[in-house]
Amino acid sequence: MNKSNLTKAYIALMIVSIFWGTTYLAARIGVRHMHGLMLSGLRQSIAGALLVGFFLLRGYKLPSKAILSRLFIIGVLMLVGANGLLTWALTYIPSGLGAIVAATVPIWMTIFSFFLVQQKSRITPLLVAGMVIGLVGVMGIFSDYLTDLVNPSFRFGIMLVLISCLFWSMGSVLTAKWALQVNYLYGAGFEMLFSGIVMLAIMLVTGEVRHAEFTPELWGSLLYLIFFGSILGYSAYVYTLNNLPPSLAAVYAYINPIVAVLLGWMILDEHLNLTTALSCLVTLTGVYMVNTAVNKSKATYELS
Repeated sequence: MNKSNLTKAYIALMIVSIFWGTTYLAARIGVRHMHGLMLSGLRQSIAGALLVGFFLLRGYKLPSKAILSRLFIIGVLMLVGANGLLTWALTYIPSGLGAIVAATVPIWMTIFSFFLVQQKSRITPLLVAGMVIGLVGVMGIFSDYLTDLVNPSFRFGIMLVLISCLFWSMGSVLTAKWALQVNYLYGAGFEMLFSGIVMLAIMLVTGEVRHAEFTPELWGSLLYLIFFGSILGYSAYVYTLNNLPPSLAAVYAYINPIVAVLLGWMILDEHLNLTTALSCLVTLTGVYMVNTAVNKSKATYELS
């Protein structure tokens, strides 16, 4: 890779690391005025329509029915089951807490990979230690919210985040397993469009649409999520994945929660003390160890 492309790749990584961290704050603000699934549905359907329209105008043909059906499945798993539920969860829990719990996704992805994908990694002491440390960190964070766990709404929010992690993990593993022959951004556009339509349909059926309050604050949140979270953020993410080593590209996953926690504390006055900060670092250390172990195992597999 030449120096210019390398510089662009690092800029893309910086964009993903910072802007995806800010989307937790934007979503937390948005769900004050609209159901989380509707907010996510509008975000994904509009962003998806813009991306798909862009590629169609450039002369791209529609993918085959087989590819479209798989894009639909991945979109439902990752953007309805994961992003939609996570956005909904932010109605009940702080944005920083949601970001920290979501950061454990690599641990769940590793578990699902052993069952859904041809095994290219093995269980190593580093992998096990990373999983244990990561989960201990999450437990440390929850220890600081023991009084909140009495609240049914708070427990429901936590449950939604945990389920969203499982859906994102399954969707990510299927994406790797299927390796669809379609431009990444073009495919992502269809995933966003399909998932957005599904979420909006759910909101129409349940009647939640009439409860939305289209305030300037909501419009600001929605526009930010569409352009900075979905279009700019995802484009930068794809560019990063294709131009930097996976171990380096994964850096965003460690910065996102820190950005989300700090913004939630500074702007929304969310809870932050030494216990939460240390537990956050412990969790991210565990996730880093898991990623390192998986990358080492893959490298060993490819060389063998």
